[in-house]
Amino acid sequence: MELDVVRHLARSALQNLEAHRRRIDDLNVYPVPDGDTGTNLVLTLRSIVEALDASTAADSPAVARDVTRAALMGARGNSGVIFSQIVRGFVEVLGEREGVSSALLSRAFRGASDTAYRAVKRPVEGTMLTVIREMAEESEKKEHRRLAPNELLQAVLAAGEEAVARTPELLDVLRNAGVVDAGGAGLVEIARGMVHGATGEELPEAPVEAESLGFDAIHQELSEYRYCTVFVVEGETLDKDALEGELEKIGDSLLVVGDHTALKVHVHTDDPGQALTLGTAVGVVEGVEIANMHHQTAQREERLLEGGGGTPLATLETGLVAVCPGRGNRRLFESLGATRVIEGGQSMNPSAKDILDAIEAVPTDDVLVLPNNSNVILTAEQAAGMSAKTVRVIPSRSVQAGFAAVGRFVATAPADENERAMLEELDGAATGEVTVASRDATLDGVEIQAGAYLGLVDDVAVVSNPSLEAVIDEVVDRVLAGGHGFLTILTGENAPALDGLVAELEARHPGLEVEVHEGGQPHYPLLFVAQ
Repeated sequence: MELDVVRHLARSALQNLEAHRRRIDDLNVYPVPDGDTGTNLVLTLRSIVEALDASTAADSPAVARDVTRAALMGARGNSGVIFSQIVRGFVEVLGEREGVSSALLSRAFRGASDTAYRAVKRPVEGTMLTVIREMAEESEKKEHRRLAPNELLQAVLAAGEEAVARTPELLDVLRNAGVVDAGGAGLVEIARGMVHGATGEELPEAPVEAESLGFDAIHQELSEYRYCTVFVVEGETLDKDALEGELEKIGDSLLVVGDHTALKVHVHTDDPGQALTLGTAVGVVEGVEIANMHHQTAQREERLLEGGGGTPLATLETGLVAVCPGRGNRRLFESLGATRVIEGGQSMNPSAKDILDAIEAVPTDDVLVLPNNSNVILTAEQAAGMSAKTVRVIPSRSVQAGFAAVGRFVATAPADENERAMLEELDGAATGEVTVASRDATLDGVEIQAGAYLGLVDDVAVVSNPSLEAVIDEVVDRVLAGGHGFLTILTGENAPALDGLVAELEARHPGLEVEVHEGGQPHYPLLFVAQ
């Protein structure tokens, strides 16, 4: 299993999956209709590709370790966590020896299926578990024993396609909605990308038309629980079964995978703070992501209704370039439709050439740019003027402001419509941030001591205090003063523990809906945007 070969296959798989991401998102009705299966699989696979690009592994076992670790740490959502276990089982077998044979591939598919089934406490047929099992069974057929590796991969892919087509026969929610399983469909597109990467064939064009989705596929009941909560726990003697037992008491759709040093947790719950408390009780928690599934379900329904519920999807009309710091923020903006994301922000502003290169790399003639920093706006405007394309700069002055704006971006809509919607969102959003003062100062009338927490609202200093809780309370109260009902928190480097924070904020602000995402930005442990 050579590193360069694995890199090539992973990139090919990601390229094909990205082309089908929106279709897979739209198919997503199980286990909850939050419309993010395609996106979660893309982000999980992208983590693997990024890890492979950075890897210096010299042999098969080392490549397998790098891939397994990246899949676990980068897994997003229910589908991403299960996919990470499919990957783990697959590469652990391939990592046993150098080179690849048909017999080894067959064992790898069996390892992928068995590992995925073991990871899920209550396996459900008609999902991606069924698809990987039937692919494994196909690889083990006697008539395939003399096939070359590429021929075996093609036979397994065909079996996967047939398995996906049968998923509605196995799962009532799919049959009633008239769709196939989104996770299974995504797994097949990943496999298709790998097969075409292995054979050297050009990837087929993604369908221009959407799946024909009827009323029942679009209108889905809300999840019993509100928050999809995902995080990693790291330690030395982690007890997977014990943590799983405690988490079972507060939610469903539970997955706890990994080993005694690192566990990935996925749970649907009404109390994400309690889930995090259970994690911090046994280890160090990182990679926290909390998404409001009720909000996601409403967004999915709105998007599908705007698309006509089965009418053909328009082709890509508008590209989007975003500037932001932190790997988590990058993935977040990409998941919301950004075509290119440039690393940059406070103290690391990109050049006009960096932005221009990104603009030119976007495959559309109309491009929007989100600078996401007041110091980058002028540079973005300079880059826009250097391009022959029609470029509009959306003057977002912070990452969290850009996050609010990108929520209104629709790549298949004209640029002028996107610009109006995003400017409207910018105008209505309130932003806040918490940082640590590096020196004594007076700013906007606020006395600041070095080492104290500093809170800003809409770029204006409003509070400084040694108490983080006091600063958070003041900042949140001010950003919500306009009657906003939705708050997003982006956690940065050295972010404080979030145990109980979400529940406390909702208790102090009845009716407030909160989402938390790991942004990874430096200098600002917490960023807030209220909409």
